[in-house]
Amino acid sequence: MSRPKVLVIGGGFAGVECLHRLEHRLKPAEAELVLVTPTDYELYLPLLPHVAAGVLTPQSVAVSLRRRLRRTEVMPGIAIGVDTAARSVTVRNRTGDLRELSYDYLVLAAGSTTRTFDIPGLKEHAFGMKTLAQAAYLRDHVIEQLDLAAVATDPAEREARMRFVVVGGGYAGTETAACLQRLTAAAAARFPRLDPGLLSWHLVDVAPKLLPELGDRLGANAMATLRRRGIEFSLNTSVGAVTADSVTLTDGRVLPTRTLVWTAGVVASPLVGTLDAGTVRGRLTTTPELVVPGAPGVFAVGDAAAVPDLAVGGDAITPPTAQHSQRQGKAVAVNVEAQLRGTAMKPYRHRDLGLVVDLGGTDAVSRPLGISLSGLPAQVVARGYHVMALPTVTARTRVLVNWALNSVTGDDFVRTGFQQGRPATLQDFEHTDVYGAGVTRK
Repeated sequence: MSRPKVLVIGGGFAGVECLHRLEHRLKPAEAELVLVTPTDYELYLPLLPHVAAGVLTPQSVAVSLRRRLRRTEVMPGIAIGVDTAARSVTVRNRTGDLRELSYDYLVLAAGSTTRTFDIPGLKEHAFGMKTLAQAAYLRDHVIEQLDLAAVATDPAEREARMRFVVVGGGYAGTETAACLQRLTAAAAARFPRLDPGLLSWHLVDVAPKLLPELGDRLGANAMATLRRRGIEFSLNTSVGAVTADSVTLTDGRVLPTRTLVWTAGVVASPLVGTLDAGTVRGRLTTTPELVVPGAPGVFAVGDAAAVPDLAVGGDAITPPTAQHSQRQGKAVAVNVEAQLRGTAMKPYRHRDLGLVVDLGGTDAVSRPLGISLSGLPAQVVARGYHVMALPTVTARTRVLVNWALNSVTGDDFVRTGFQQGRPATLQDFEHTDVYGAGVTRK
């Protein structure tokens, strides 16, 4: 008899944790394990700003799937459609060909993409911070702006190239602005013709406060720290239009710049829209057991799932954080095992352990277990948390060594040029245009 097939979509925190646990809990004869993912690594997303700033190498945050998953078949590609009635998934592989995969149990851990709005020029000119390629590209671009500013003969061009705008006052935006500001401040010293006083970093957010999830006190501490470094803030403000050389804000100001980094939140993967299933705020509705109602054999976890937050109660759903994704991946593995063996499933319940925001150097704000910290103690907690959250000893070692080397030797501010000449839009990096294309329903 053929083994039941457990098909997992997405090689992020939730998907990989699910398969890693299933490999340990199930005997090889009990199930066939298959993973569909566009990359052959699990990305530790919270440390992407460190990659963009050159503090960590890309390999440090890219954990090899074949190192973690020894029995799982890893299929390179993007799942672009799900037919729950036929129990099949349409996959577009790396060459563009389509393939139909059947399943007995499906775990949707497709993650999220950058949230955008209908702002003129945004999709054409904004840089993102959601993938490893985007972080590497952004680093090259930022250093290139300093190179070009150093030889510019037009003062207006030099000023525009040395102005950087980040949109989004959450974790990703704040950490990206903080880490890259440190990069440019240090790099400017290597350019004798550049006036460091012309460096300008601008953080824009529609919310009235920075990092509202951390509370007023820590948010204010973070703003004060970044202001001391020269970062400007425009809160209660958004972007009205973007061109190749300027950003127009909704308050009427026009900021000449060649760099707009867009980190204004995420939305569930477009794969969610191909299912005939209920959603909450664009995420798949699930039961506390992580099951998608009305879709036999289908589970959903991570950023693509609206999982009831039993620790909070009411209508609350778990936020799209790495912490919840990792733990939901472990929990869904237990419930898939229960389905295979005919035992009772368990509801997912986890109370957030706290939040950490690394502002670079010795600066950070953290709230572990409800305790507010800032400065060096917060940085120790933040980096300690990241090291422990990394899934392999190899990844932890690489990160620790990189941090140590950077603190002692600094950066050489080298542009790799690996992606020079390739399209750099959000859609090009995140492949948001392929979902549902070519999918047929039986």
